[in-house]
Amino acid sequence: RPEPNVTSPPLTPACIPKATPTSPKRQKRGRARPDYPEEPAKEAERESKAREDRVKGSAVNPVLREGNSDRRAPRSVKSYARKNPHSMGAWSSESKSHVASMDGGDFFGTERSVTVGTATEVRILHVSVDGTETELKSAFPLQSGEVIDAAEMSRKALRSFLSEQISDARSKGVLFSLHLKATMMKVSDPIIFGHALSTYFAPLFEEFSEELKSAGVNPNNGLGDLYNKIEKLEAGAANAIRARIAEIIEQGPDLAMVNSDKGITSFHVPSDIIIDASMPAAIRASGQMWDKNGEQRDMKAVIPDRSYAGVYQATIEDCKKHGAFDPSTMGSVSNVGLMAQKAEEYGSHDKTFEIAGAGTVRVVTADGSVLLEQPVEAGDIFRMCQVKDAPVRDWVKLAVRRARESGSPAVFWLDSHRAHDRELIKKVEAYLPGHDTDGLEIAIMPPLEATSYSLDRIRAGLDTISVTGNVLRDYLTDLFPIMELGTSAKMLSIVPLMNGGGLFETGAGGSAPKHVQQLVEEGHLRWDSLGEFLALSVSLDYLGKNFSNHRAGILGSCLDAATGLLLERGKSPKRKVHQLDNRGSHFYLSMYWARELAEQKEDAELASLFAPVAEKLEAGEAAIVAELDAAQGAPVDIGGYYLPDEKKAASVMRPSRRFNGIIDGLLAV
Repeated sequence: RPEPNVTSPPLTPACIPKATPTSPKRQKRGRARPDYPEEPAKEAERESKAREDRVKGSAVNPVLREGNSDRRAPRSVKSYARKNPHSMGAWSSESKSHVASMDGGDFFGTERSVTVGTATEVRILHVSVDGTETELKSAFPLQSGEVIDAAEMSRKALRSFLSEQISDARSKGVLFSLHLKATMMKVSDPIIFGHALSTYFAPLFEEFSEELKSAGVNPNNGLGDLYNKIEKLEAGAANAIRARIAEIIEQGPDLAMVNSDKGITSFHVPSDIIIDASMPAAIRASGQMWDKNGEQRDMKAVIPDRSYAGVYQATIEDCKKHGAFDPSTMGSVSNVGLMAQKAEEYGSHDKTFEIAGAGTVRVVTADGSVLLEQPVEAGDIFRMCQVKDAPVRDWVKLAVRRARESGSPAVFWLDSHRAHDRELIKKVEAYLPGHDTDGLEIAIMPPLEATSYSLDRIRAGLDTISVTGNVLRDYLTDLFPIMELGTSAKMLSIVPLMNGGGLFETGAGGSAPKHVQQLVEEGHLRWDSLGEFLALSVSLDYLGKNFSNHRAGILGSCLDAATGLLLERGKSPKRKVHQLDNRGSHFYLSMYWARELAEQKEDAELASLFAPVAEKLEAGEAAIVAELDAAQGAPVDIGGYYLPDEKKAASVMRPSRRFNGIIDGLLAV
């Protein structure tokens, strides 16, 4: 049907070192999951790896995201944040924290872009210096009006840049902190991560090259994987490698840490520091990150590609000049994001390659015409991206609609100095006149200017709509909410589907791995399900309005009221063991929701159904909370990290017999 109602859970980010071990577990449990051999030697292994690569980083989003994104802070959440402002670290004008990016040889600087005139098929070829052609990607279709890009990141320029930044961080006495998104840029960013690690530990890779090679060490997989791999070596060699690593770290620059207590550096796992979560958190914390001694220090935030790095630098400079933001008075920046149909960088995994040798990479049509080409050297990263025309048209329409409904200015964050953005600007300027924009404030600004404009309005308590591409959508819908609300999980995320219907997303999953780790080790789940509650509320509201389902509408409005009570009464999950965690938060949400349903006057039968449920939950509050608390404080077994055992996980997540009995009794009605 053209009007589906889909509620999408958060995506838990994975990376190759953590995702690979799940394949045997899935197979053991009867799932047809292929192996992922990192270095396939046989045809069967190559085919198995290719099957995984087809969906790597793209298994869910392209299926569900047939629409562009509408993300904003719900009024109840924004009101709560203003009444109960979260902590913000103080800023000093003397702060040494800053962003470092390449000034050449990056994706931004090398990007070339074109709008396809007529539908066609293209292949991606590597042509070596001696004229030998190698097909990197076989023929695939392009639609008329589609924008395509070709860019490459120079291995030589990247390693030179990284070496310079490592030296500069040491001389300035700031933490060296690499910020990427290996969870989504699953081809390019692990390679960039690997170059950073092998540049920082260059003496190690020079002195122990044979030993590391024999152990199968791949720097792209991180320091943690290196430690695991060298266990294969004889004890003397392994100990020498560990000692050399410690010596290099001691000589500095100091590394930003993921877990100072356990000695886990930001180099341990590619997915431990995810830029859209890590940078806003650092900006909120005085522009600092944690060092090996568990102390906050100024940092050098290394973001190699320039495309969006300046947004963070502009925010840091604003904080140095004006101080920390005040959640009790600041305005909001909502977002309309171009993400439908694999738009832009996040859909480019199957068109991103590490180049084997010098030459040229070409995007070639069936008749041999070259649409785009890039000169490349061995080890460079080539990337081709696509944006179809229909999503752009829908994106412009959604931006105008949000500006009309909200009364806020809408700003397209597009940079005429970037090849891709120049093509999009042409489309935006062509499509805007087709909409009623009378009385609306709609502008096009490059990201740096748009950041400053939005920050000025935030400090004045005013709201602004950012209208951005896919990756910047992801970055901004963490950056501004983390400053405004303390977390991006409290954002309302709606995807009006292009063919009708709605997708309601339940929040970001970037912090999920750390929360699962704490659950397994301490029996405490800090994950905040507020985003799930918000999404379910608007999903029910959509169901009520579009299908004349009166009761669904009541359920949605009562859930929204219950969510407001949850916030006002401080029943969100807390950080530490034996404080309220996710399970306790769900209990209170259930109790408040049942009471709201019992007291509503629109449907007497619904009220009579939920009145005894509310009474039982309220009467059992103390006993239920005690049962939930008793489940904390010891390690738990959920049967796996990325593939938990359903029975074990259910036992851990539902430890209160009394609560379970009330809920199960309702389900039996």
